[in-house]
Amino acid sequence: MSDVEPATPPPDAGSADSTRIHRGPYPEFTWTAVLLGWLIGALIAVSIGYAALILGFAIEGSELAAILGWGVLRGVLRRTSIVENNINQTIASAVNGASSGIMFSVPALFILSRSEGLEEVANFNIPLMILACITGSVLGLAFVIPLRKQMIDFDRLAYPGGIAVATILKSPGAGVRKAMLLLVGTLISGVAHLLVLGFMGEDHDWHAGSQLGLPDMLNISFYLSVMTIGVGFLSGKGGFWFGAGGFLCYFVLSPLLSQFAGSDVAGMVSSPNSMRLELYRPLGIGMLVGAAVGGIVAAFPLIASAMKSMHAASRKSEADGGTNDEMPIGLLYGAIVLGAAVMIWIAYQSVDSMTLGRAAAMAVLGTLWVWVAGVVVAECIGRTNWSPLSGMTLIAVTILIVIARGGLSVVETISSSMLVGAAICLAISQASDMMLDLKSGYLVGAIPRRQQLAQFIGAWLGPVIVIFLMILLNRQYGIGSDELPAPQAQALASVTEGILSGNVPAYRYTAGAGLGLLLAMSGLGGIGVLIALGFYMPFQIALTYTIGNVLRLAADKGFGVRWSHEVGIPLAAGLIVGEALVGVGHALIKVVFGAPEAAETAMRLGAGIATVTPCSMWM
Repeated sequence: MSDVEPATPPPDAGSADSTRIHRGPYPEFTWTAVLLGWLIGALIAVSIGYAALILGFAIEGSELAAILGWGVLRGVLRRTSIVENNINQTIASAVNGASSGIMFSVPALFILSRSEGLEEVANFNIPLMILACITGSVLGLAFVIPLRKQMIDFDRLAYPGGIAVATILKSPGAGVRKAMLLLVGTLISGVAHLLVLGFMGEDHDWHAGSQLGLPDMLNISFYLSVMTIGVGFLSGKGGFWFGAGGFLCYFVLSPLLSQFAGSDVAGMVSSPNSMRLELYRPLGIGMLVGAAVGGIVAAFPLIASAMKSMHAASRKSEADGGTNDEMPIGLLYGAIVLGAAVMIWIAYQSVDSMTLGRAAAMAVLGTLWVWVAGVVVAECIGRTNWSPLSGMTLIAVTILIVIARGGLSVVETISSSMLVGAAICLAISQASDMMLDLKSGYLVGAIPRRQQLAQFIGAWLGPVIVIFLMILLNRQYGIGSDELPAPQAQALASVTEGILSGNVPAYRYTAGAGLGLLLAMSGLGGIGVLIALGFYMPFQIALTYTIGNVLRLAADKGFGVRWSHEVGIPLAAGLIVGEALVGVGHALIKVVFGAPEAAETAMRLGAGIATVTPCSMWM
């Protein structure tokens, strides 16, 4: 992986051709790209992982990685290779793949541990969890890579995110300018968050409604976060459905309930938090489940198409005799077999009472679900740029719980199911990210085999970073708290606890599931999930997020769509990075220096890594 291959000597020093300049191959898979990819990927994973715990969804990191990559490669190192930045961006986005894969699943263990009798579920084995996530990543990539030729070369699926990344890669100068704008946004956001921490402490809400004398049922409070505004700007008009769910709750349902509902419900309307916890949140969970099921039903034609693509791709690979453009299919099959075997071992080691047969059933079913879900997500991303990741994970963990609960205690059932479920979630996340990056590589002339290898090289680092980030944030703020609501993980935790305890608000879940199913079948992509999150999330976050949506629409109309892409989006991305880094840094300082036992905590962390100590010390 040398940065520049040796120059080819001239053919004949005495000929007319001796004056030509001969260069080696265009730099692509270099150590510079690898190391920079790891560094940028770590930065993005921390930023987007932090944001995901607040907002309940993650944003694609490939475009951000491409911008930062050009900022360093072209702006600092004076390198001009598009395909080198493509490898850098592929590695960085592979690292970031863990931010959504882990944040939608593993935090549920911390949330469940706060319930009576479930305290031990947070004592998971950190190295085993990391190994499970890395194994899931390998499985997801091994299953999806054979689909590349059919989905991208032959079917020509759009992959809008991949097109956006390719556009940045083809504009080195524009990429450098965007990187500078991103740094400006980072500075603005970091300073703003420091001011909020200084003046507001841990309470980041501005209760505007009470100050303006408006009814409490409207719940007009703003979450003081420029990062949330930045995410809303990046989402654009499509993100309005998230805010729409919140507005529907507090501007439509609450006033109607105050007038027509029984006294028990009408009395709660004056307390927006009670309404959210008792009514809107169960409805939101049901909508998430319904939207996930509906998304799979609606995706049946895509599943059939993707299966056909897989068979066609396999036949094409055999006919080509294994070209150098793709990773060897035998190697990928070997990775699947080895990954499945490791998953059986991981499931068997998850709890003391696990039998080998039950572990094999969970692992094999999980591996099959990775195959099905990875195909569905790759097809959905290619056609709509929407990924039903959270729904796929929710369904997978539910199935695993049904398998595990027969011979295990409640705590053991949760621990083993979440461990395998986290691997499945990472696999799906990596599969969708791989196909998006392969699309951008296809458009800039990259070699697929090198991109595929780059994805494997980046996938291992993300779980290490994000799991320790999650533990750190839980130690300081408490995952599931107002500071870090982690709505997707809360939904998973609520469904899990309800299944195991039998204490499920069935009629609210059922009503929400019906609504989510209808929305998913509407043909409008992930609208059901977004509206469900609007029901589920604290409304102050949805209000602040909507400000970003409004600003994006105003910018598109007032300055033009080109301005939004060239200036607005890099600034908005910087708003995410700045606040996230300050928030994580604040948590780290509090943990390390905020208590007398800080030194002991650090020593126990080191011992935990070396001796496979569970993470209860962070609780």
